Amino acid sequence: MNTEGQTVTPEQLAQTVLNYQSGVAVRLGDVATVAYGPAPAVGAAAIEGKPAVSLMVESQYGADMMSVSSHVESALDSLKPALEAEQVSLHPDIFRPARFIETAIGHLQTALLLGGVLVVLVLFLFLLNIRTAIISATAIPLSLLTAVIVLHHFGVSLNTMTLGGLAIALGEVVDDAVVDVENIFRRLRQNQALKNPISPALVVLRASFEVRSAVVYATLVVALIFLPVLALSGIAGKLFAPLGLAYILAILASLVVALTVTPALAFMLLTAKPLEAEEPKLVQRLKARYLKLLASIESHSRSIVWMIVILCTVAITALPFFGGNFIPELKEGHYLIHMALAPGSSLTESMRVGDRVAQELSTVPGVRLVSQRAGRASEVVDPTGVHVSEFEVDLNTLSATEETLAVARIQQVLASFPGLTTSVNTFLTERVDESISGVTAPVVINIFGPDLDVLDSKAQEIAQVIGRIPGTIGLRVESAQHVPQLTIRLRPEQLTHWGFEPVDVMDAIQVAYDGVTASQIYQGNQTYDVTVSLTPTAHHSIATVGSLLLRNRAGTTVPLDQLALITQTTSRYQIMHSGGQRLQTVSTAVHGRAVSDFVQEAQRLINKEVTLPKGTYVLFAGEEQARVQSQQDLLVYTAVAIIGIMLLLFLALKSMRALVLVLVNLPFALVGGVLTVLVCGGNLSLGSLVGFVTLFGITLRNSIMLISHYSHLVNEEGMTWGSDAARRGAAERLVPILMTAVVTALGLLPLALASGAAGNEIEGPMAIVILGGLVTSTALNLLVLPTLALHFGRFEKRTEEFPTAVAPAS
Repeated sequence: MNTEGQTVTPEQLAQTVLNYQSGVAVRLGDVATVAYGPAPAVGAAAIEGKPAVSLMVESQYGADMMSVSSHVESALDSLKPALEAEQVSLHPDIFRPARFIETAIGHLQTALLLGGVLVVLVLFLFLLNIRTAIISATAIPLSLLTAVIVLHHFGVSLNTMTLGGLAIALGEVVDDAVVDVENIFRRLRQNQALKNPISPALVVLRASFEVRSAVVYATLVVALIFLPVLALSGIAGKLFAPLGLAYILAILASLVVALTVTPALAFMLLTAKPLEAEEPKLVQRLKARYLKLLASIESHSRSIVWMIVILCTVAITALPFFGGNFIPELKEGHYLIHMALAPGSSLTESMRVGDRVAQELSTVPGVRLVSQRAGRASEVVDPTGVHVSEFEVDLNTLSATEETLAVARIQQVLASFPGLTTSVNTFLTERVDESISGVTAPVVINIFGPDLDVLDSKAQEIAQVIGRIPGTIGLRVESAQHVPQLTIRLRPEQLTHWGFEPVDVMDAIQVAYDGVTASQIYQGNQTYDVTVSLTPTAHHSIATVGSLLLRNRAGTTVPLDQLALITQTTSRYQIMHSGGQRLQTVSTAVHGRAVSDFVQEAQRLINKEVTLPKGTYVLFAGEEQARVQSQQDLLVYTAVAIIGIMLLLFLALKSMRALVLVLVNLPFALVGGVLTVLVCGGNLSLGSLVGFVTLFGITLRNSIMLISHYSHLVNEEGMTWGSDAARRGAAERLVPILMTAVVTALGLLPLALASGAAGNEIEGPMAIVILGGLVTSTALNLLVLPTLALHFGRFEKRTEEFPTAVAPAS
């Protein structure tokens, strides 16, 4: 019968009469399943215990997720009345990634707004002059908007990472303007006190040029130190490149503003009317106490320097011993649960067990909705057997602490069901893990070898070892060992006796149980295939499979069990390969500890307790390996960047001693960063490492400002290098250095305080490291660096390389 291409409905096809040689007539619908689709059903779904159809909509690469979600929701709203008329309930928000994006962007916008307000308040409190505060604060919107315009020009969207980069740069974009306007303000006040003041325009110009070199070099150093972040490859590069690009653009835009807009605004607003004759009382008292403190430090310089050296040595030594994760736990408010029964379990059993699991999960406080999807079609990219289920668990809007408790309770519920293999993860974390190793777990152990039986046994041994390690959750062997199956071996002598060709018999078996497209349905411009296969009862036992009647070319019908030996055996569910080698994989998630610590303990126990035969070996994959690789890349690229920075600074300072004094501030910053990581649990994530890189750039900026001012005092103002010059230079740079450090810290403070909130999971640890390092680097920069400069610096007036000859008077 060949009806393909004809418009025949499944109902009409089911009425087709089959006439056997014995004279018996049977309708096709009595012995076969006739249905739409290319194959029989291979899965099922349920929502709140009710049968459901699960539809997943994916956006194309580069599409705006929030815009796509909005349009899909509008289309579903238009379908809702028609669906309700058919008594079909719609759940359009089981998994809505746009909700996490909206929450994350909301948190970052709040951090930007709050940080900006704090920065403006600090500027006013330090300068105590509304005009100077306005001039400095103008750099914030101009720099950020310029960065956004450039990002838009290059097709980079405003996502959580680019907004995070702008938030981290928030406090720094005013630094250049602060240094410039503070120096202009101070020089205008000094000029005003002169008996014969010069033109205010000339004062503004000279004051701006006085710090311009330091401002330019300091900003270029900050941008250059962040270039290694852009050079990261793989997942780390995809995550941090937008952040680094936004950060660098904002910093460079702030430099342009400081060189152009700030002097112009200073001339317009600060020269219109006379300025206060003296510095604010607060600044005067601050400088007086600062000078006394410097004098005390100079008298104990040797012991203080040794104490700093010890602190820096301890910090550098402790850094490699910190554990860490590749990415922190993301607070998406939605979790994926993978549940696997024994391979070979039926779809009915998967749905039955899944219904019980869903009922228990629904009782967890904070869980809003639970849906189950068992199996997956065979013609999709990632097919799955019906013994595997995925649960979408959507939570109510919860705080970070409440969400952590809800996840812990979910894991307890899953652990109460024996015999199930389960794992719990957020969607984005799972996609990252799968992109890294191909497995949706942070820790992956691959066993390679030629013998499948050996691989299976060693995988079980390793799984037993891993299961004893504290923090193990969701442990599973990826490729199950034994799956029940029917083996059909054709009997050549019987095939010859009955006149069958082997290929005809195998084709008939495939058509009977896999189905065949028998017709097509045309509805408007839509075309649907109609498939025919045997009824499910024909699969129940060996006897029913053996009774399948086959007809040879002479018209004789013979049951299959006369032509083949049918037995029930066990075999592997799948055989995995990588690089042409067979492998078996053990994977697990980690709870309550750093992935790096877990992997180190797992490697030690496997090396100690598992004996591998020749030709069989173990390789770890997953987040820890990605973190180590990214960390090594970041260190190498940063070392190269520091070499470039040293060359740049030498061009600016023209002195090797001055260059060394500037670089001394780097270990000062490291002390604070290490202390904050230690206080926050000792977890050194990739975001924390990027925070250290950012911190180094900020630290170098402040030390450049101080050392370059020392050079200015000697070369431009004619001072002789000594104690007076060291103290005066430090006092004159106290306010700008302290102010830039405080505004940078307060710009980062909202990110640090909300580091566990959605959208701040990566930027939060960065902000915490920068804050801690900024405290120690600023303190040591103002207190210790002047003493080091006094004892080890050599600031001498530079002479002209080509002196001009002066003709004698006639």
